[in-house]
Amino acid sequence: MAHKGLQFGIFLAPFHRVGENPTLGFARNMELLEWLDHLGFDEAWIGEHHSAGWETIASPELMIAAALERTRHIRLGSGVTSMPYHHPLMVANRFVQLDHMSRGRTMLGCGPGALPSDAYMMGIDPSSQRPRLEQALEAVMRLLKCEEPVTMKTDWFELREARLHLAPYTDPHFPIACASALTPSGMIAAGRWGLGVLSIGAGLPGGPEALAGQWQIYENEARKHGIVPDRKKWRVVVNMHCADDDKRALQEVRAGERRETVTYFEDTLGRPPGRSDDPLTEGVAMGTTLIGDPERVAAGVQRLLDLSKGGFGGVLFRAHEWANREQTLRSYELFARYVMPRFQGSLDTVVASNEWAKSNRRGIFGPNVAAIRKAYTDAGRDIPPEYRDRTPGARDVES
Repeated sequence: MAHKGLQFGIFLAPFHRVGENPTLGFARNMELLEWLDHLGFDEAWIGEHHSAGWETIASPELMIAAALERTRHIRLGSGVTSMPYHHPLMVANRFVQLDHMSRGRTMLGCGPGALPSDAYMMGIDPSSQRPRLEQALEAVMRLLKCEEPVTMKTDWFELREARLHLAPYTDPHFPIACASALTPSGMIAAGRWGLGVLSIGAGLPGGPEALAGQWQIYENEARKHGIVPDRKKWRVVVNMHCADDDKRALQEVRAGERRETVTYFEDTLGRPPGRSDDPLTEGVAMGTTLIGDPERVAAGVQRLLDLSKGGFGGVLFRAHEWANREQTLRSYELFARYVMPRFQGSLDTVVASNEWAKSNRRGIFGPNVAAIRKAYTDAGRDIPPEYRDRTPGARDVES
């Protein structure tokens, strides 16, 4: 049984291959956000990266601010803000401002920083990134309470009687989520504060099967701190491409996926842990990559829900550019038209109404022909041929 009210969105790193016009890449990102807003997608999480050439957005906040002026409904968040790279007071202030400017459509995603090359350029020891994330989260959460000045000193930042001069627009604060990939640290950090989770590891080999265990880590940590776990705050991130049939869907993405995997994840990043050398073939087989027609993609979403053993709040699609522009935009449209409604309850009454009309058509629509004939007779007009010499409603009943 599909879960009603499931949310859908994208995880926009973004992924623009080296050699393309980077300025047009930003424009394409904005076009996609506007298109998703038009289609009724719920949210978009925008990445922060500073090296390696592919993931070219350095400031999610700038993208969010620009997109807010061009969209009406979609929620926009950082996916994610690399917390060890920023003073937590600055993070809190920037997102409080966006919360006001968006009238509550802004979200904050938190992570330790994904690219080792980013941390290297700033002289940050990789082993310190996860502890720094936890320290920064504590500072941000204390600041957002707006209850008392925060004094806190670590080996990389200090707060002296710090306070926000603007309280959040959203009560008690805008949605906040932690990224979770392979290790338990993301789930633990999110559970400690009762935050949302972005399960990026769901798209890696074995990721779907690990979902239930990952959530158990969250639940245990949350209850340890007196927090009631809420699965609606949990989002899983996978790849998706939808076309009119399965064969076409695979044809549209195969070349682009190979280019991305070989030139970025292998030649540039040296194939990070957990990533296959053929993620498309393996991902489709394992259900971490949803490629196909609407029926197949819907079945893939349902499988993820089943494996989670209790459900989650949303699915985010990694905003790849495996297909060309037109095919990519159509993929999201097909998903919005034929898959999304199945998991949001919006088809239940439509289907029920159709079934009711079909099963009762003899009694409801049959007398209509007789009424039409009588209307012509009462007006002294000839009855049209299609309504003559036939049992009232016979064609309507039998056709």
